Amino acid sequence: MSGSQVAVLGLIAGGTVLLGLPVGRVRSPGASTAKAVLNAVAIGVLLFLLWDVLAHAWEPVDVSLAAKDLKGGVGYGLVLIGGLAIGLIGLVLFDRWIAGRGNRDVIGPSTTDSRLRATASGRLALLIATGIGLHNFAEGLAIGNSAAGGELTLAWVLVIGFATHNATEGFGIVAPMTADGVRPTWPQLMLLGAIAGGPTLIGTLVGQGFTSELASVAFLSLAAGSILYVVIELLAVSRRFAHKFHTSWGLVGGLALGFATDGILTLAGS
Repeated sequence: MSGSQVAVLGLIAGGTVLLGLPVGRVRSPGASTAKAVLNAVAIGVLLFLLWDVLAHAWEPVDVSLAAKDLKGGVGYGLVLIGGLAIGLIGLVLFDRWIAGRGNRDVIGPSTTDSRLRATASGRLALLIATGIGLHNFAEGLAIGNSAAGGELTLAWVLVIGFATHNATEGFGIVAPMTADGVRPTWPQLMLLGAIAGGPTLIGTLVGQGFTSELASVAFLSLAAGSILYVVIELLAVSRRFAHKFHTSWGLVGGLALGFATDGILTLAGS
């Protein structure tokens, strides 16, 4: 498979994140109950992603320890914890930085990025897109590695599974804005889609000629840390709604959606 053909695989897998983003253009429901459910579904999807990412990041640690390779297990473990810390704390600092810049940019020239950073829900959408982008980079590495190794069937299975997942992730990105009644513009949605889906293509291209389990653990743990931060922020949003019953069902629905889309990989025999 040529490099351009492999690139198309990454483009397909990452591009479907755009499918869920237009939900943010739909007029926000008037009832707070509907808003609470939308927010909870997004949390459920991200909780599934957190579990999925950590499970894959932990696998090399588990394999090394099972083989009595203490040095390898500790090494992978330290990279995992370090990535989690950087992904979580790094986004706390990043949030402060873009909040400060957002306030200044409101006064100055207006751009797509600055308009997003001007609101709390817009900043949170940017952070969610960033976290998902890190996760999708790791997915792209897997696609590129499979295609470069001649495992074309596996590569296509991964593309189908990841593409389905990314379609649901698009909704999770715009959920905070939908919950706050903020209607993003089309350029803003395209920017969020590029941040979240673009790394899949980049990861696919890198994965063709670069294979490193240690690097994979690092990127997966970074993604897990960033997703954890986003979940914490969305839970704070959820507490603004006094609808625990509906929120609980939304969480269950989001988790079910995550497991259902991931089941495509299992059914395909990957």
